[in-house]
Amino acid sequence: MANKLRPLNPDTYEPELVFVDVPYANEPYLRPEAAAAVVDMFAAYQNDTGLQMQSQSSYRSYWSQESVYAGWVAQYGQEGADLTSARPGHSEHQTGLSIDISALPAYCSLEQCFGDTPQGRWLDENGWKYGFTVRYPEGKTDITGYEYEPWHLRFVGKALAAELHSTGIQTLEEFFGLPAAPNYG
Repeated sequence: MANKLRPLNPDTYEPELVFVDVPYANEPYLRPEAAAAVVDMFAAYQNDTGLQMQSQSSYRSYWSQESVYAGWVAQYGQEGADLTSARPGHSEHQTGLSIDISALPAYCSLEQCFGDTPQGRWLDENGWKYGFTVRYPEGKTDITGYEYEPWHLRFVGKALAAELHSTGIQTLEEFFGLPAAPNYG
């Protein structure tokens, strides 16, 4: 797990990755177990609803995250960027276990209104069945350090996702008894 107090070690960590065979805006790569779960989840969503969704972003290297974060800093300053983007070496995307999802065609892409789309609602209700949790839930900024991101799903495995779902615990910090990470240490 990566957050503002728990950087990756080494900070340039690079996991084993495979291509994720789903519709995408940017070519998706994840760790094998997460990739298989995404494929299953996308197929189930389309089967249940007749609608589609797509990957917006998945694995990002340290250097790619460096560029993304710099863009947010240029737009919002460091304080604003720290609420919406991880600093390099602190990103869940770098673990190869996180994916940003949008509707297809794209609507409310990478915006909080995604949570109100059919895709966002379905993921919130069903993502756990495939081993995913919404990593930055609404109302938990003081714990995760990030604003609500209904599009950002983190693969935790089916057993942990089911336990999070059944207990109602929404953040990994709370589940593992870790300190809140609202700011970089």
